[in-house]
Amino acid sequence: MASISELCHHSTACSLLLPARQAVQTSYVTSHRRQRSAHQEKTRHVHCQAAAVEDIKVPSLGPDMWNKTYYPKGRDTKNNQKQWYIIDAEGQTLGRLATLAATHIRGKTSPTFSPSMDMGAYVIVINAEKVVVGGRKSEQKKYYRHSQQPGGLKTEAFQDLQKRIPQRIIEAAVKGMLPKGTLGRELFHHLKVFKGPQHPHEAQQPINITTTIDRKSQEMRGALLANGAS
Repeated sequence: MASISELCHHSTACSLLLPARQAVQTSYVTSHRRQRSAHQEKTRHVHCQAAAVEDIKVPSLGPDMWNKTYYPKGRDTKNNQKQWYIIDAEGQTLGRLATLAATHIRGKTSPTFSPSMDMGAYVIVINAEKVVVGGRKSEQKKYYRHSQQPGGLKTEAFQDLQKRIPQRIIEAAVKGMLPKGTLGRELFHHLKVFKGPQHPHEAQQPINITTTIDRKSQEMRGALLANGAS
């Protein structure tokens, strides 16, 4: 056990250190209050500046049309606003004809084209029975259908289907170039294929675009000839 003299010495030391500790705590509290007051004054000054800026009335320049992205509305896809085109399939290659038809049906030639919207046109194809294919594809190209019954697979060559239902050949080629899904099924209804030169859509005044089928190949052929001559 500690003696009486040691206890007295310890109590005396504690009484001497107590004023110093209180002085340190007082100094810390005073410094913290001073910093907090300075921060509050700075915040109040910033708020006053912001309020002054808000009071200044700047005239509106209107919407920023340069940075506004265009997206078609439902009214832009109405069928009564669509253009009609016509293609004469006589002597035309099946693939090139289908590519041109699918491009216009999809709407890729329009400046308002949007992949998720129906912004295309209607395409009429006449003389479907006179479309041609290259090589021996008239014999080798096959078309398949199934009756959904066991053993119900039917196979038919190009030349046979062309004699029976020539419209189905062009319809199958164009449908394969359209999107798969709801949009593609809706776009497919914009293709009108007819056997022979007659069609019931004269009132729509379709524009003949048959001459544009080989435009790209003709331009490339002309550029090659020009390079060869030079």
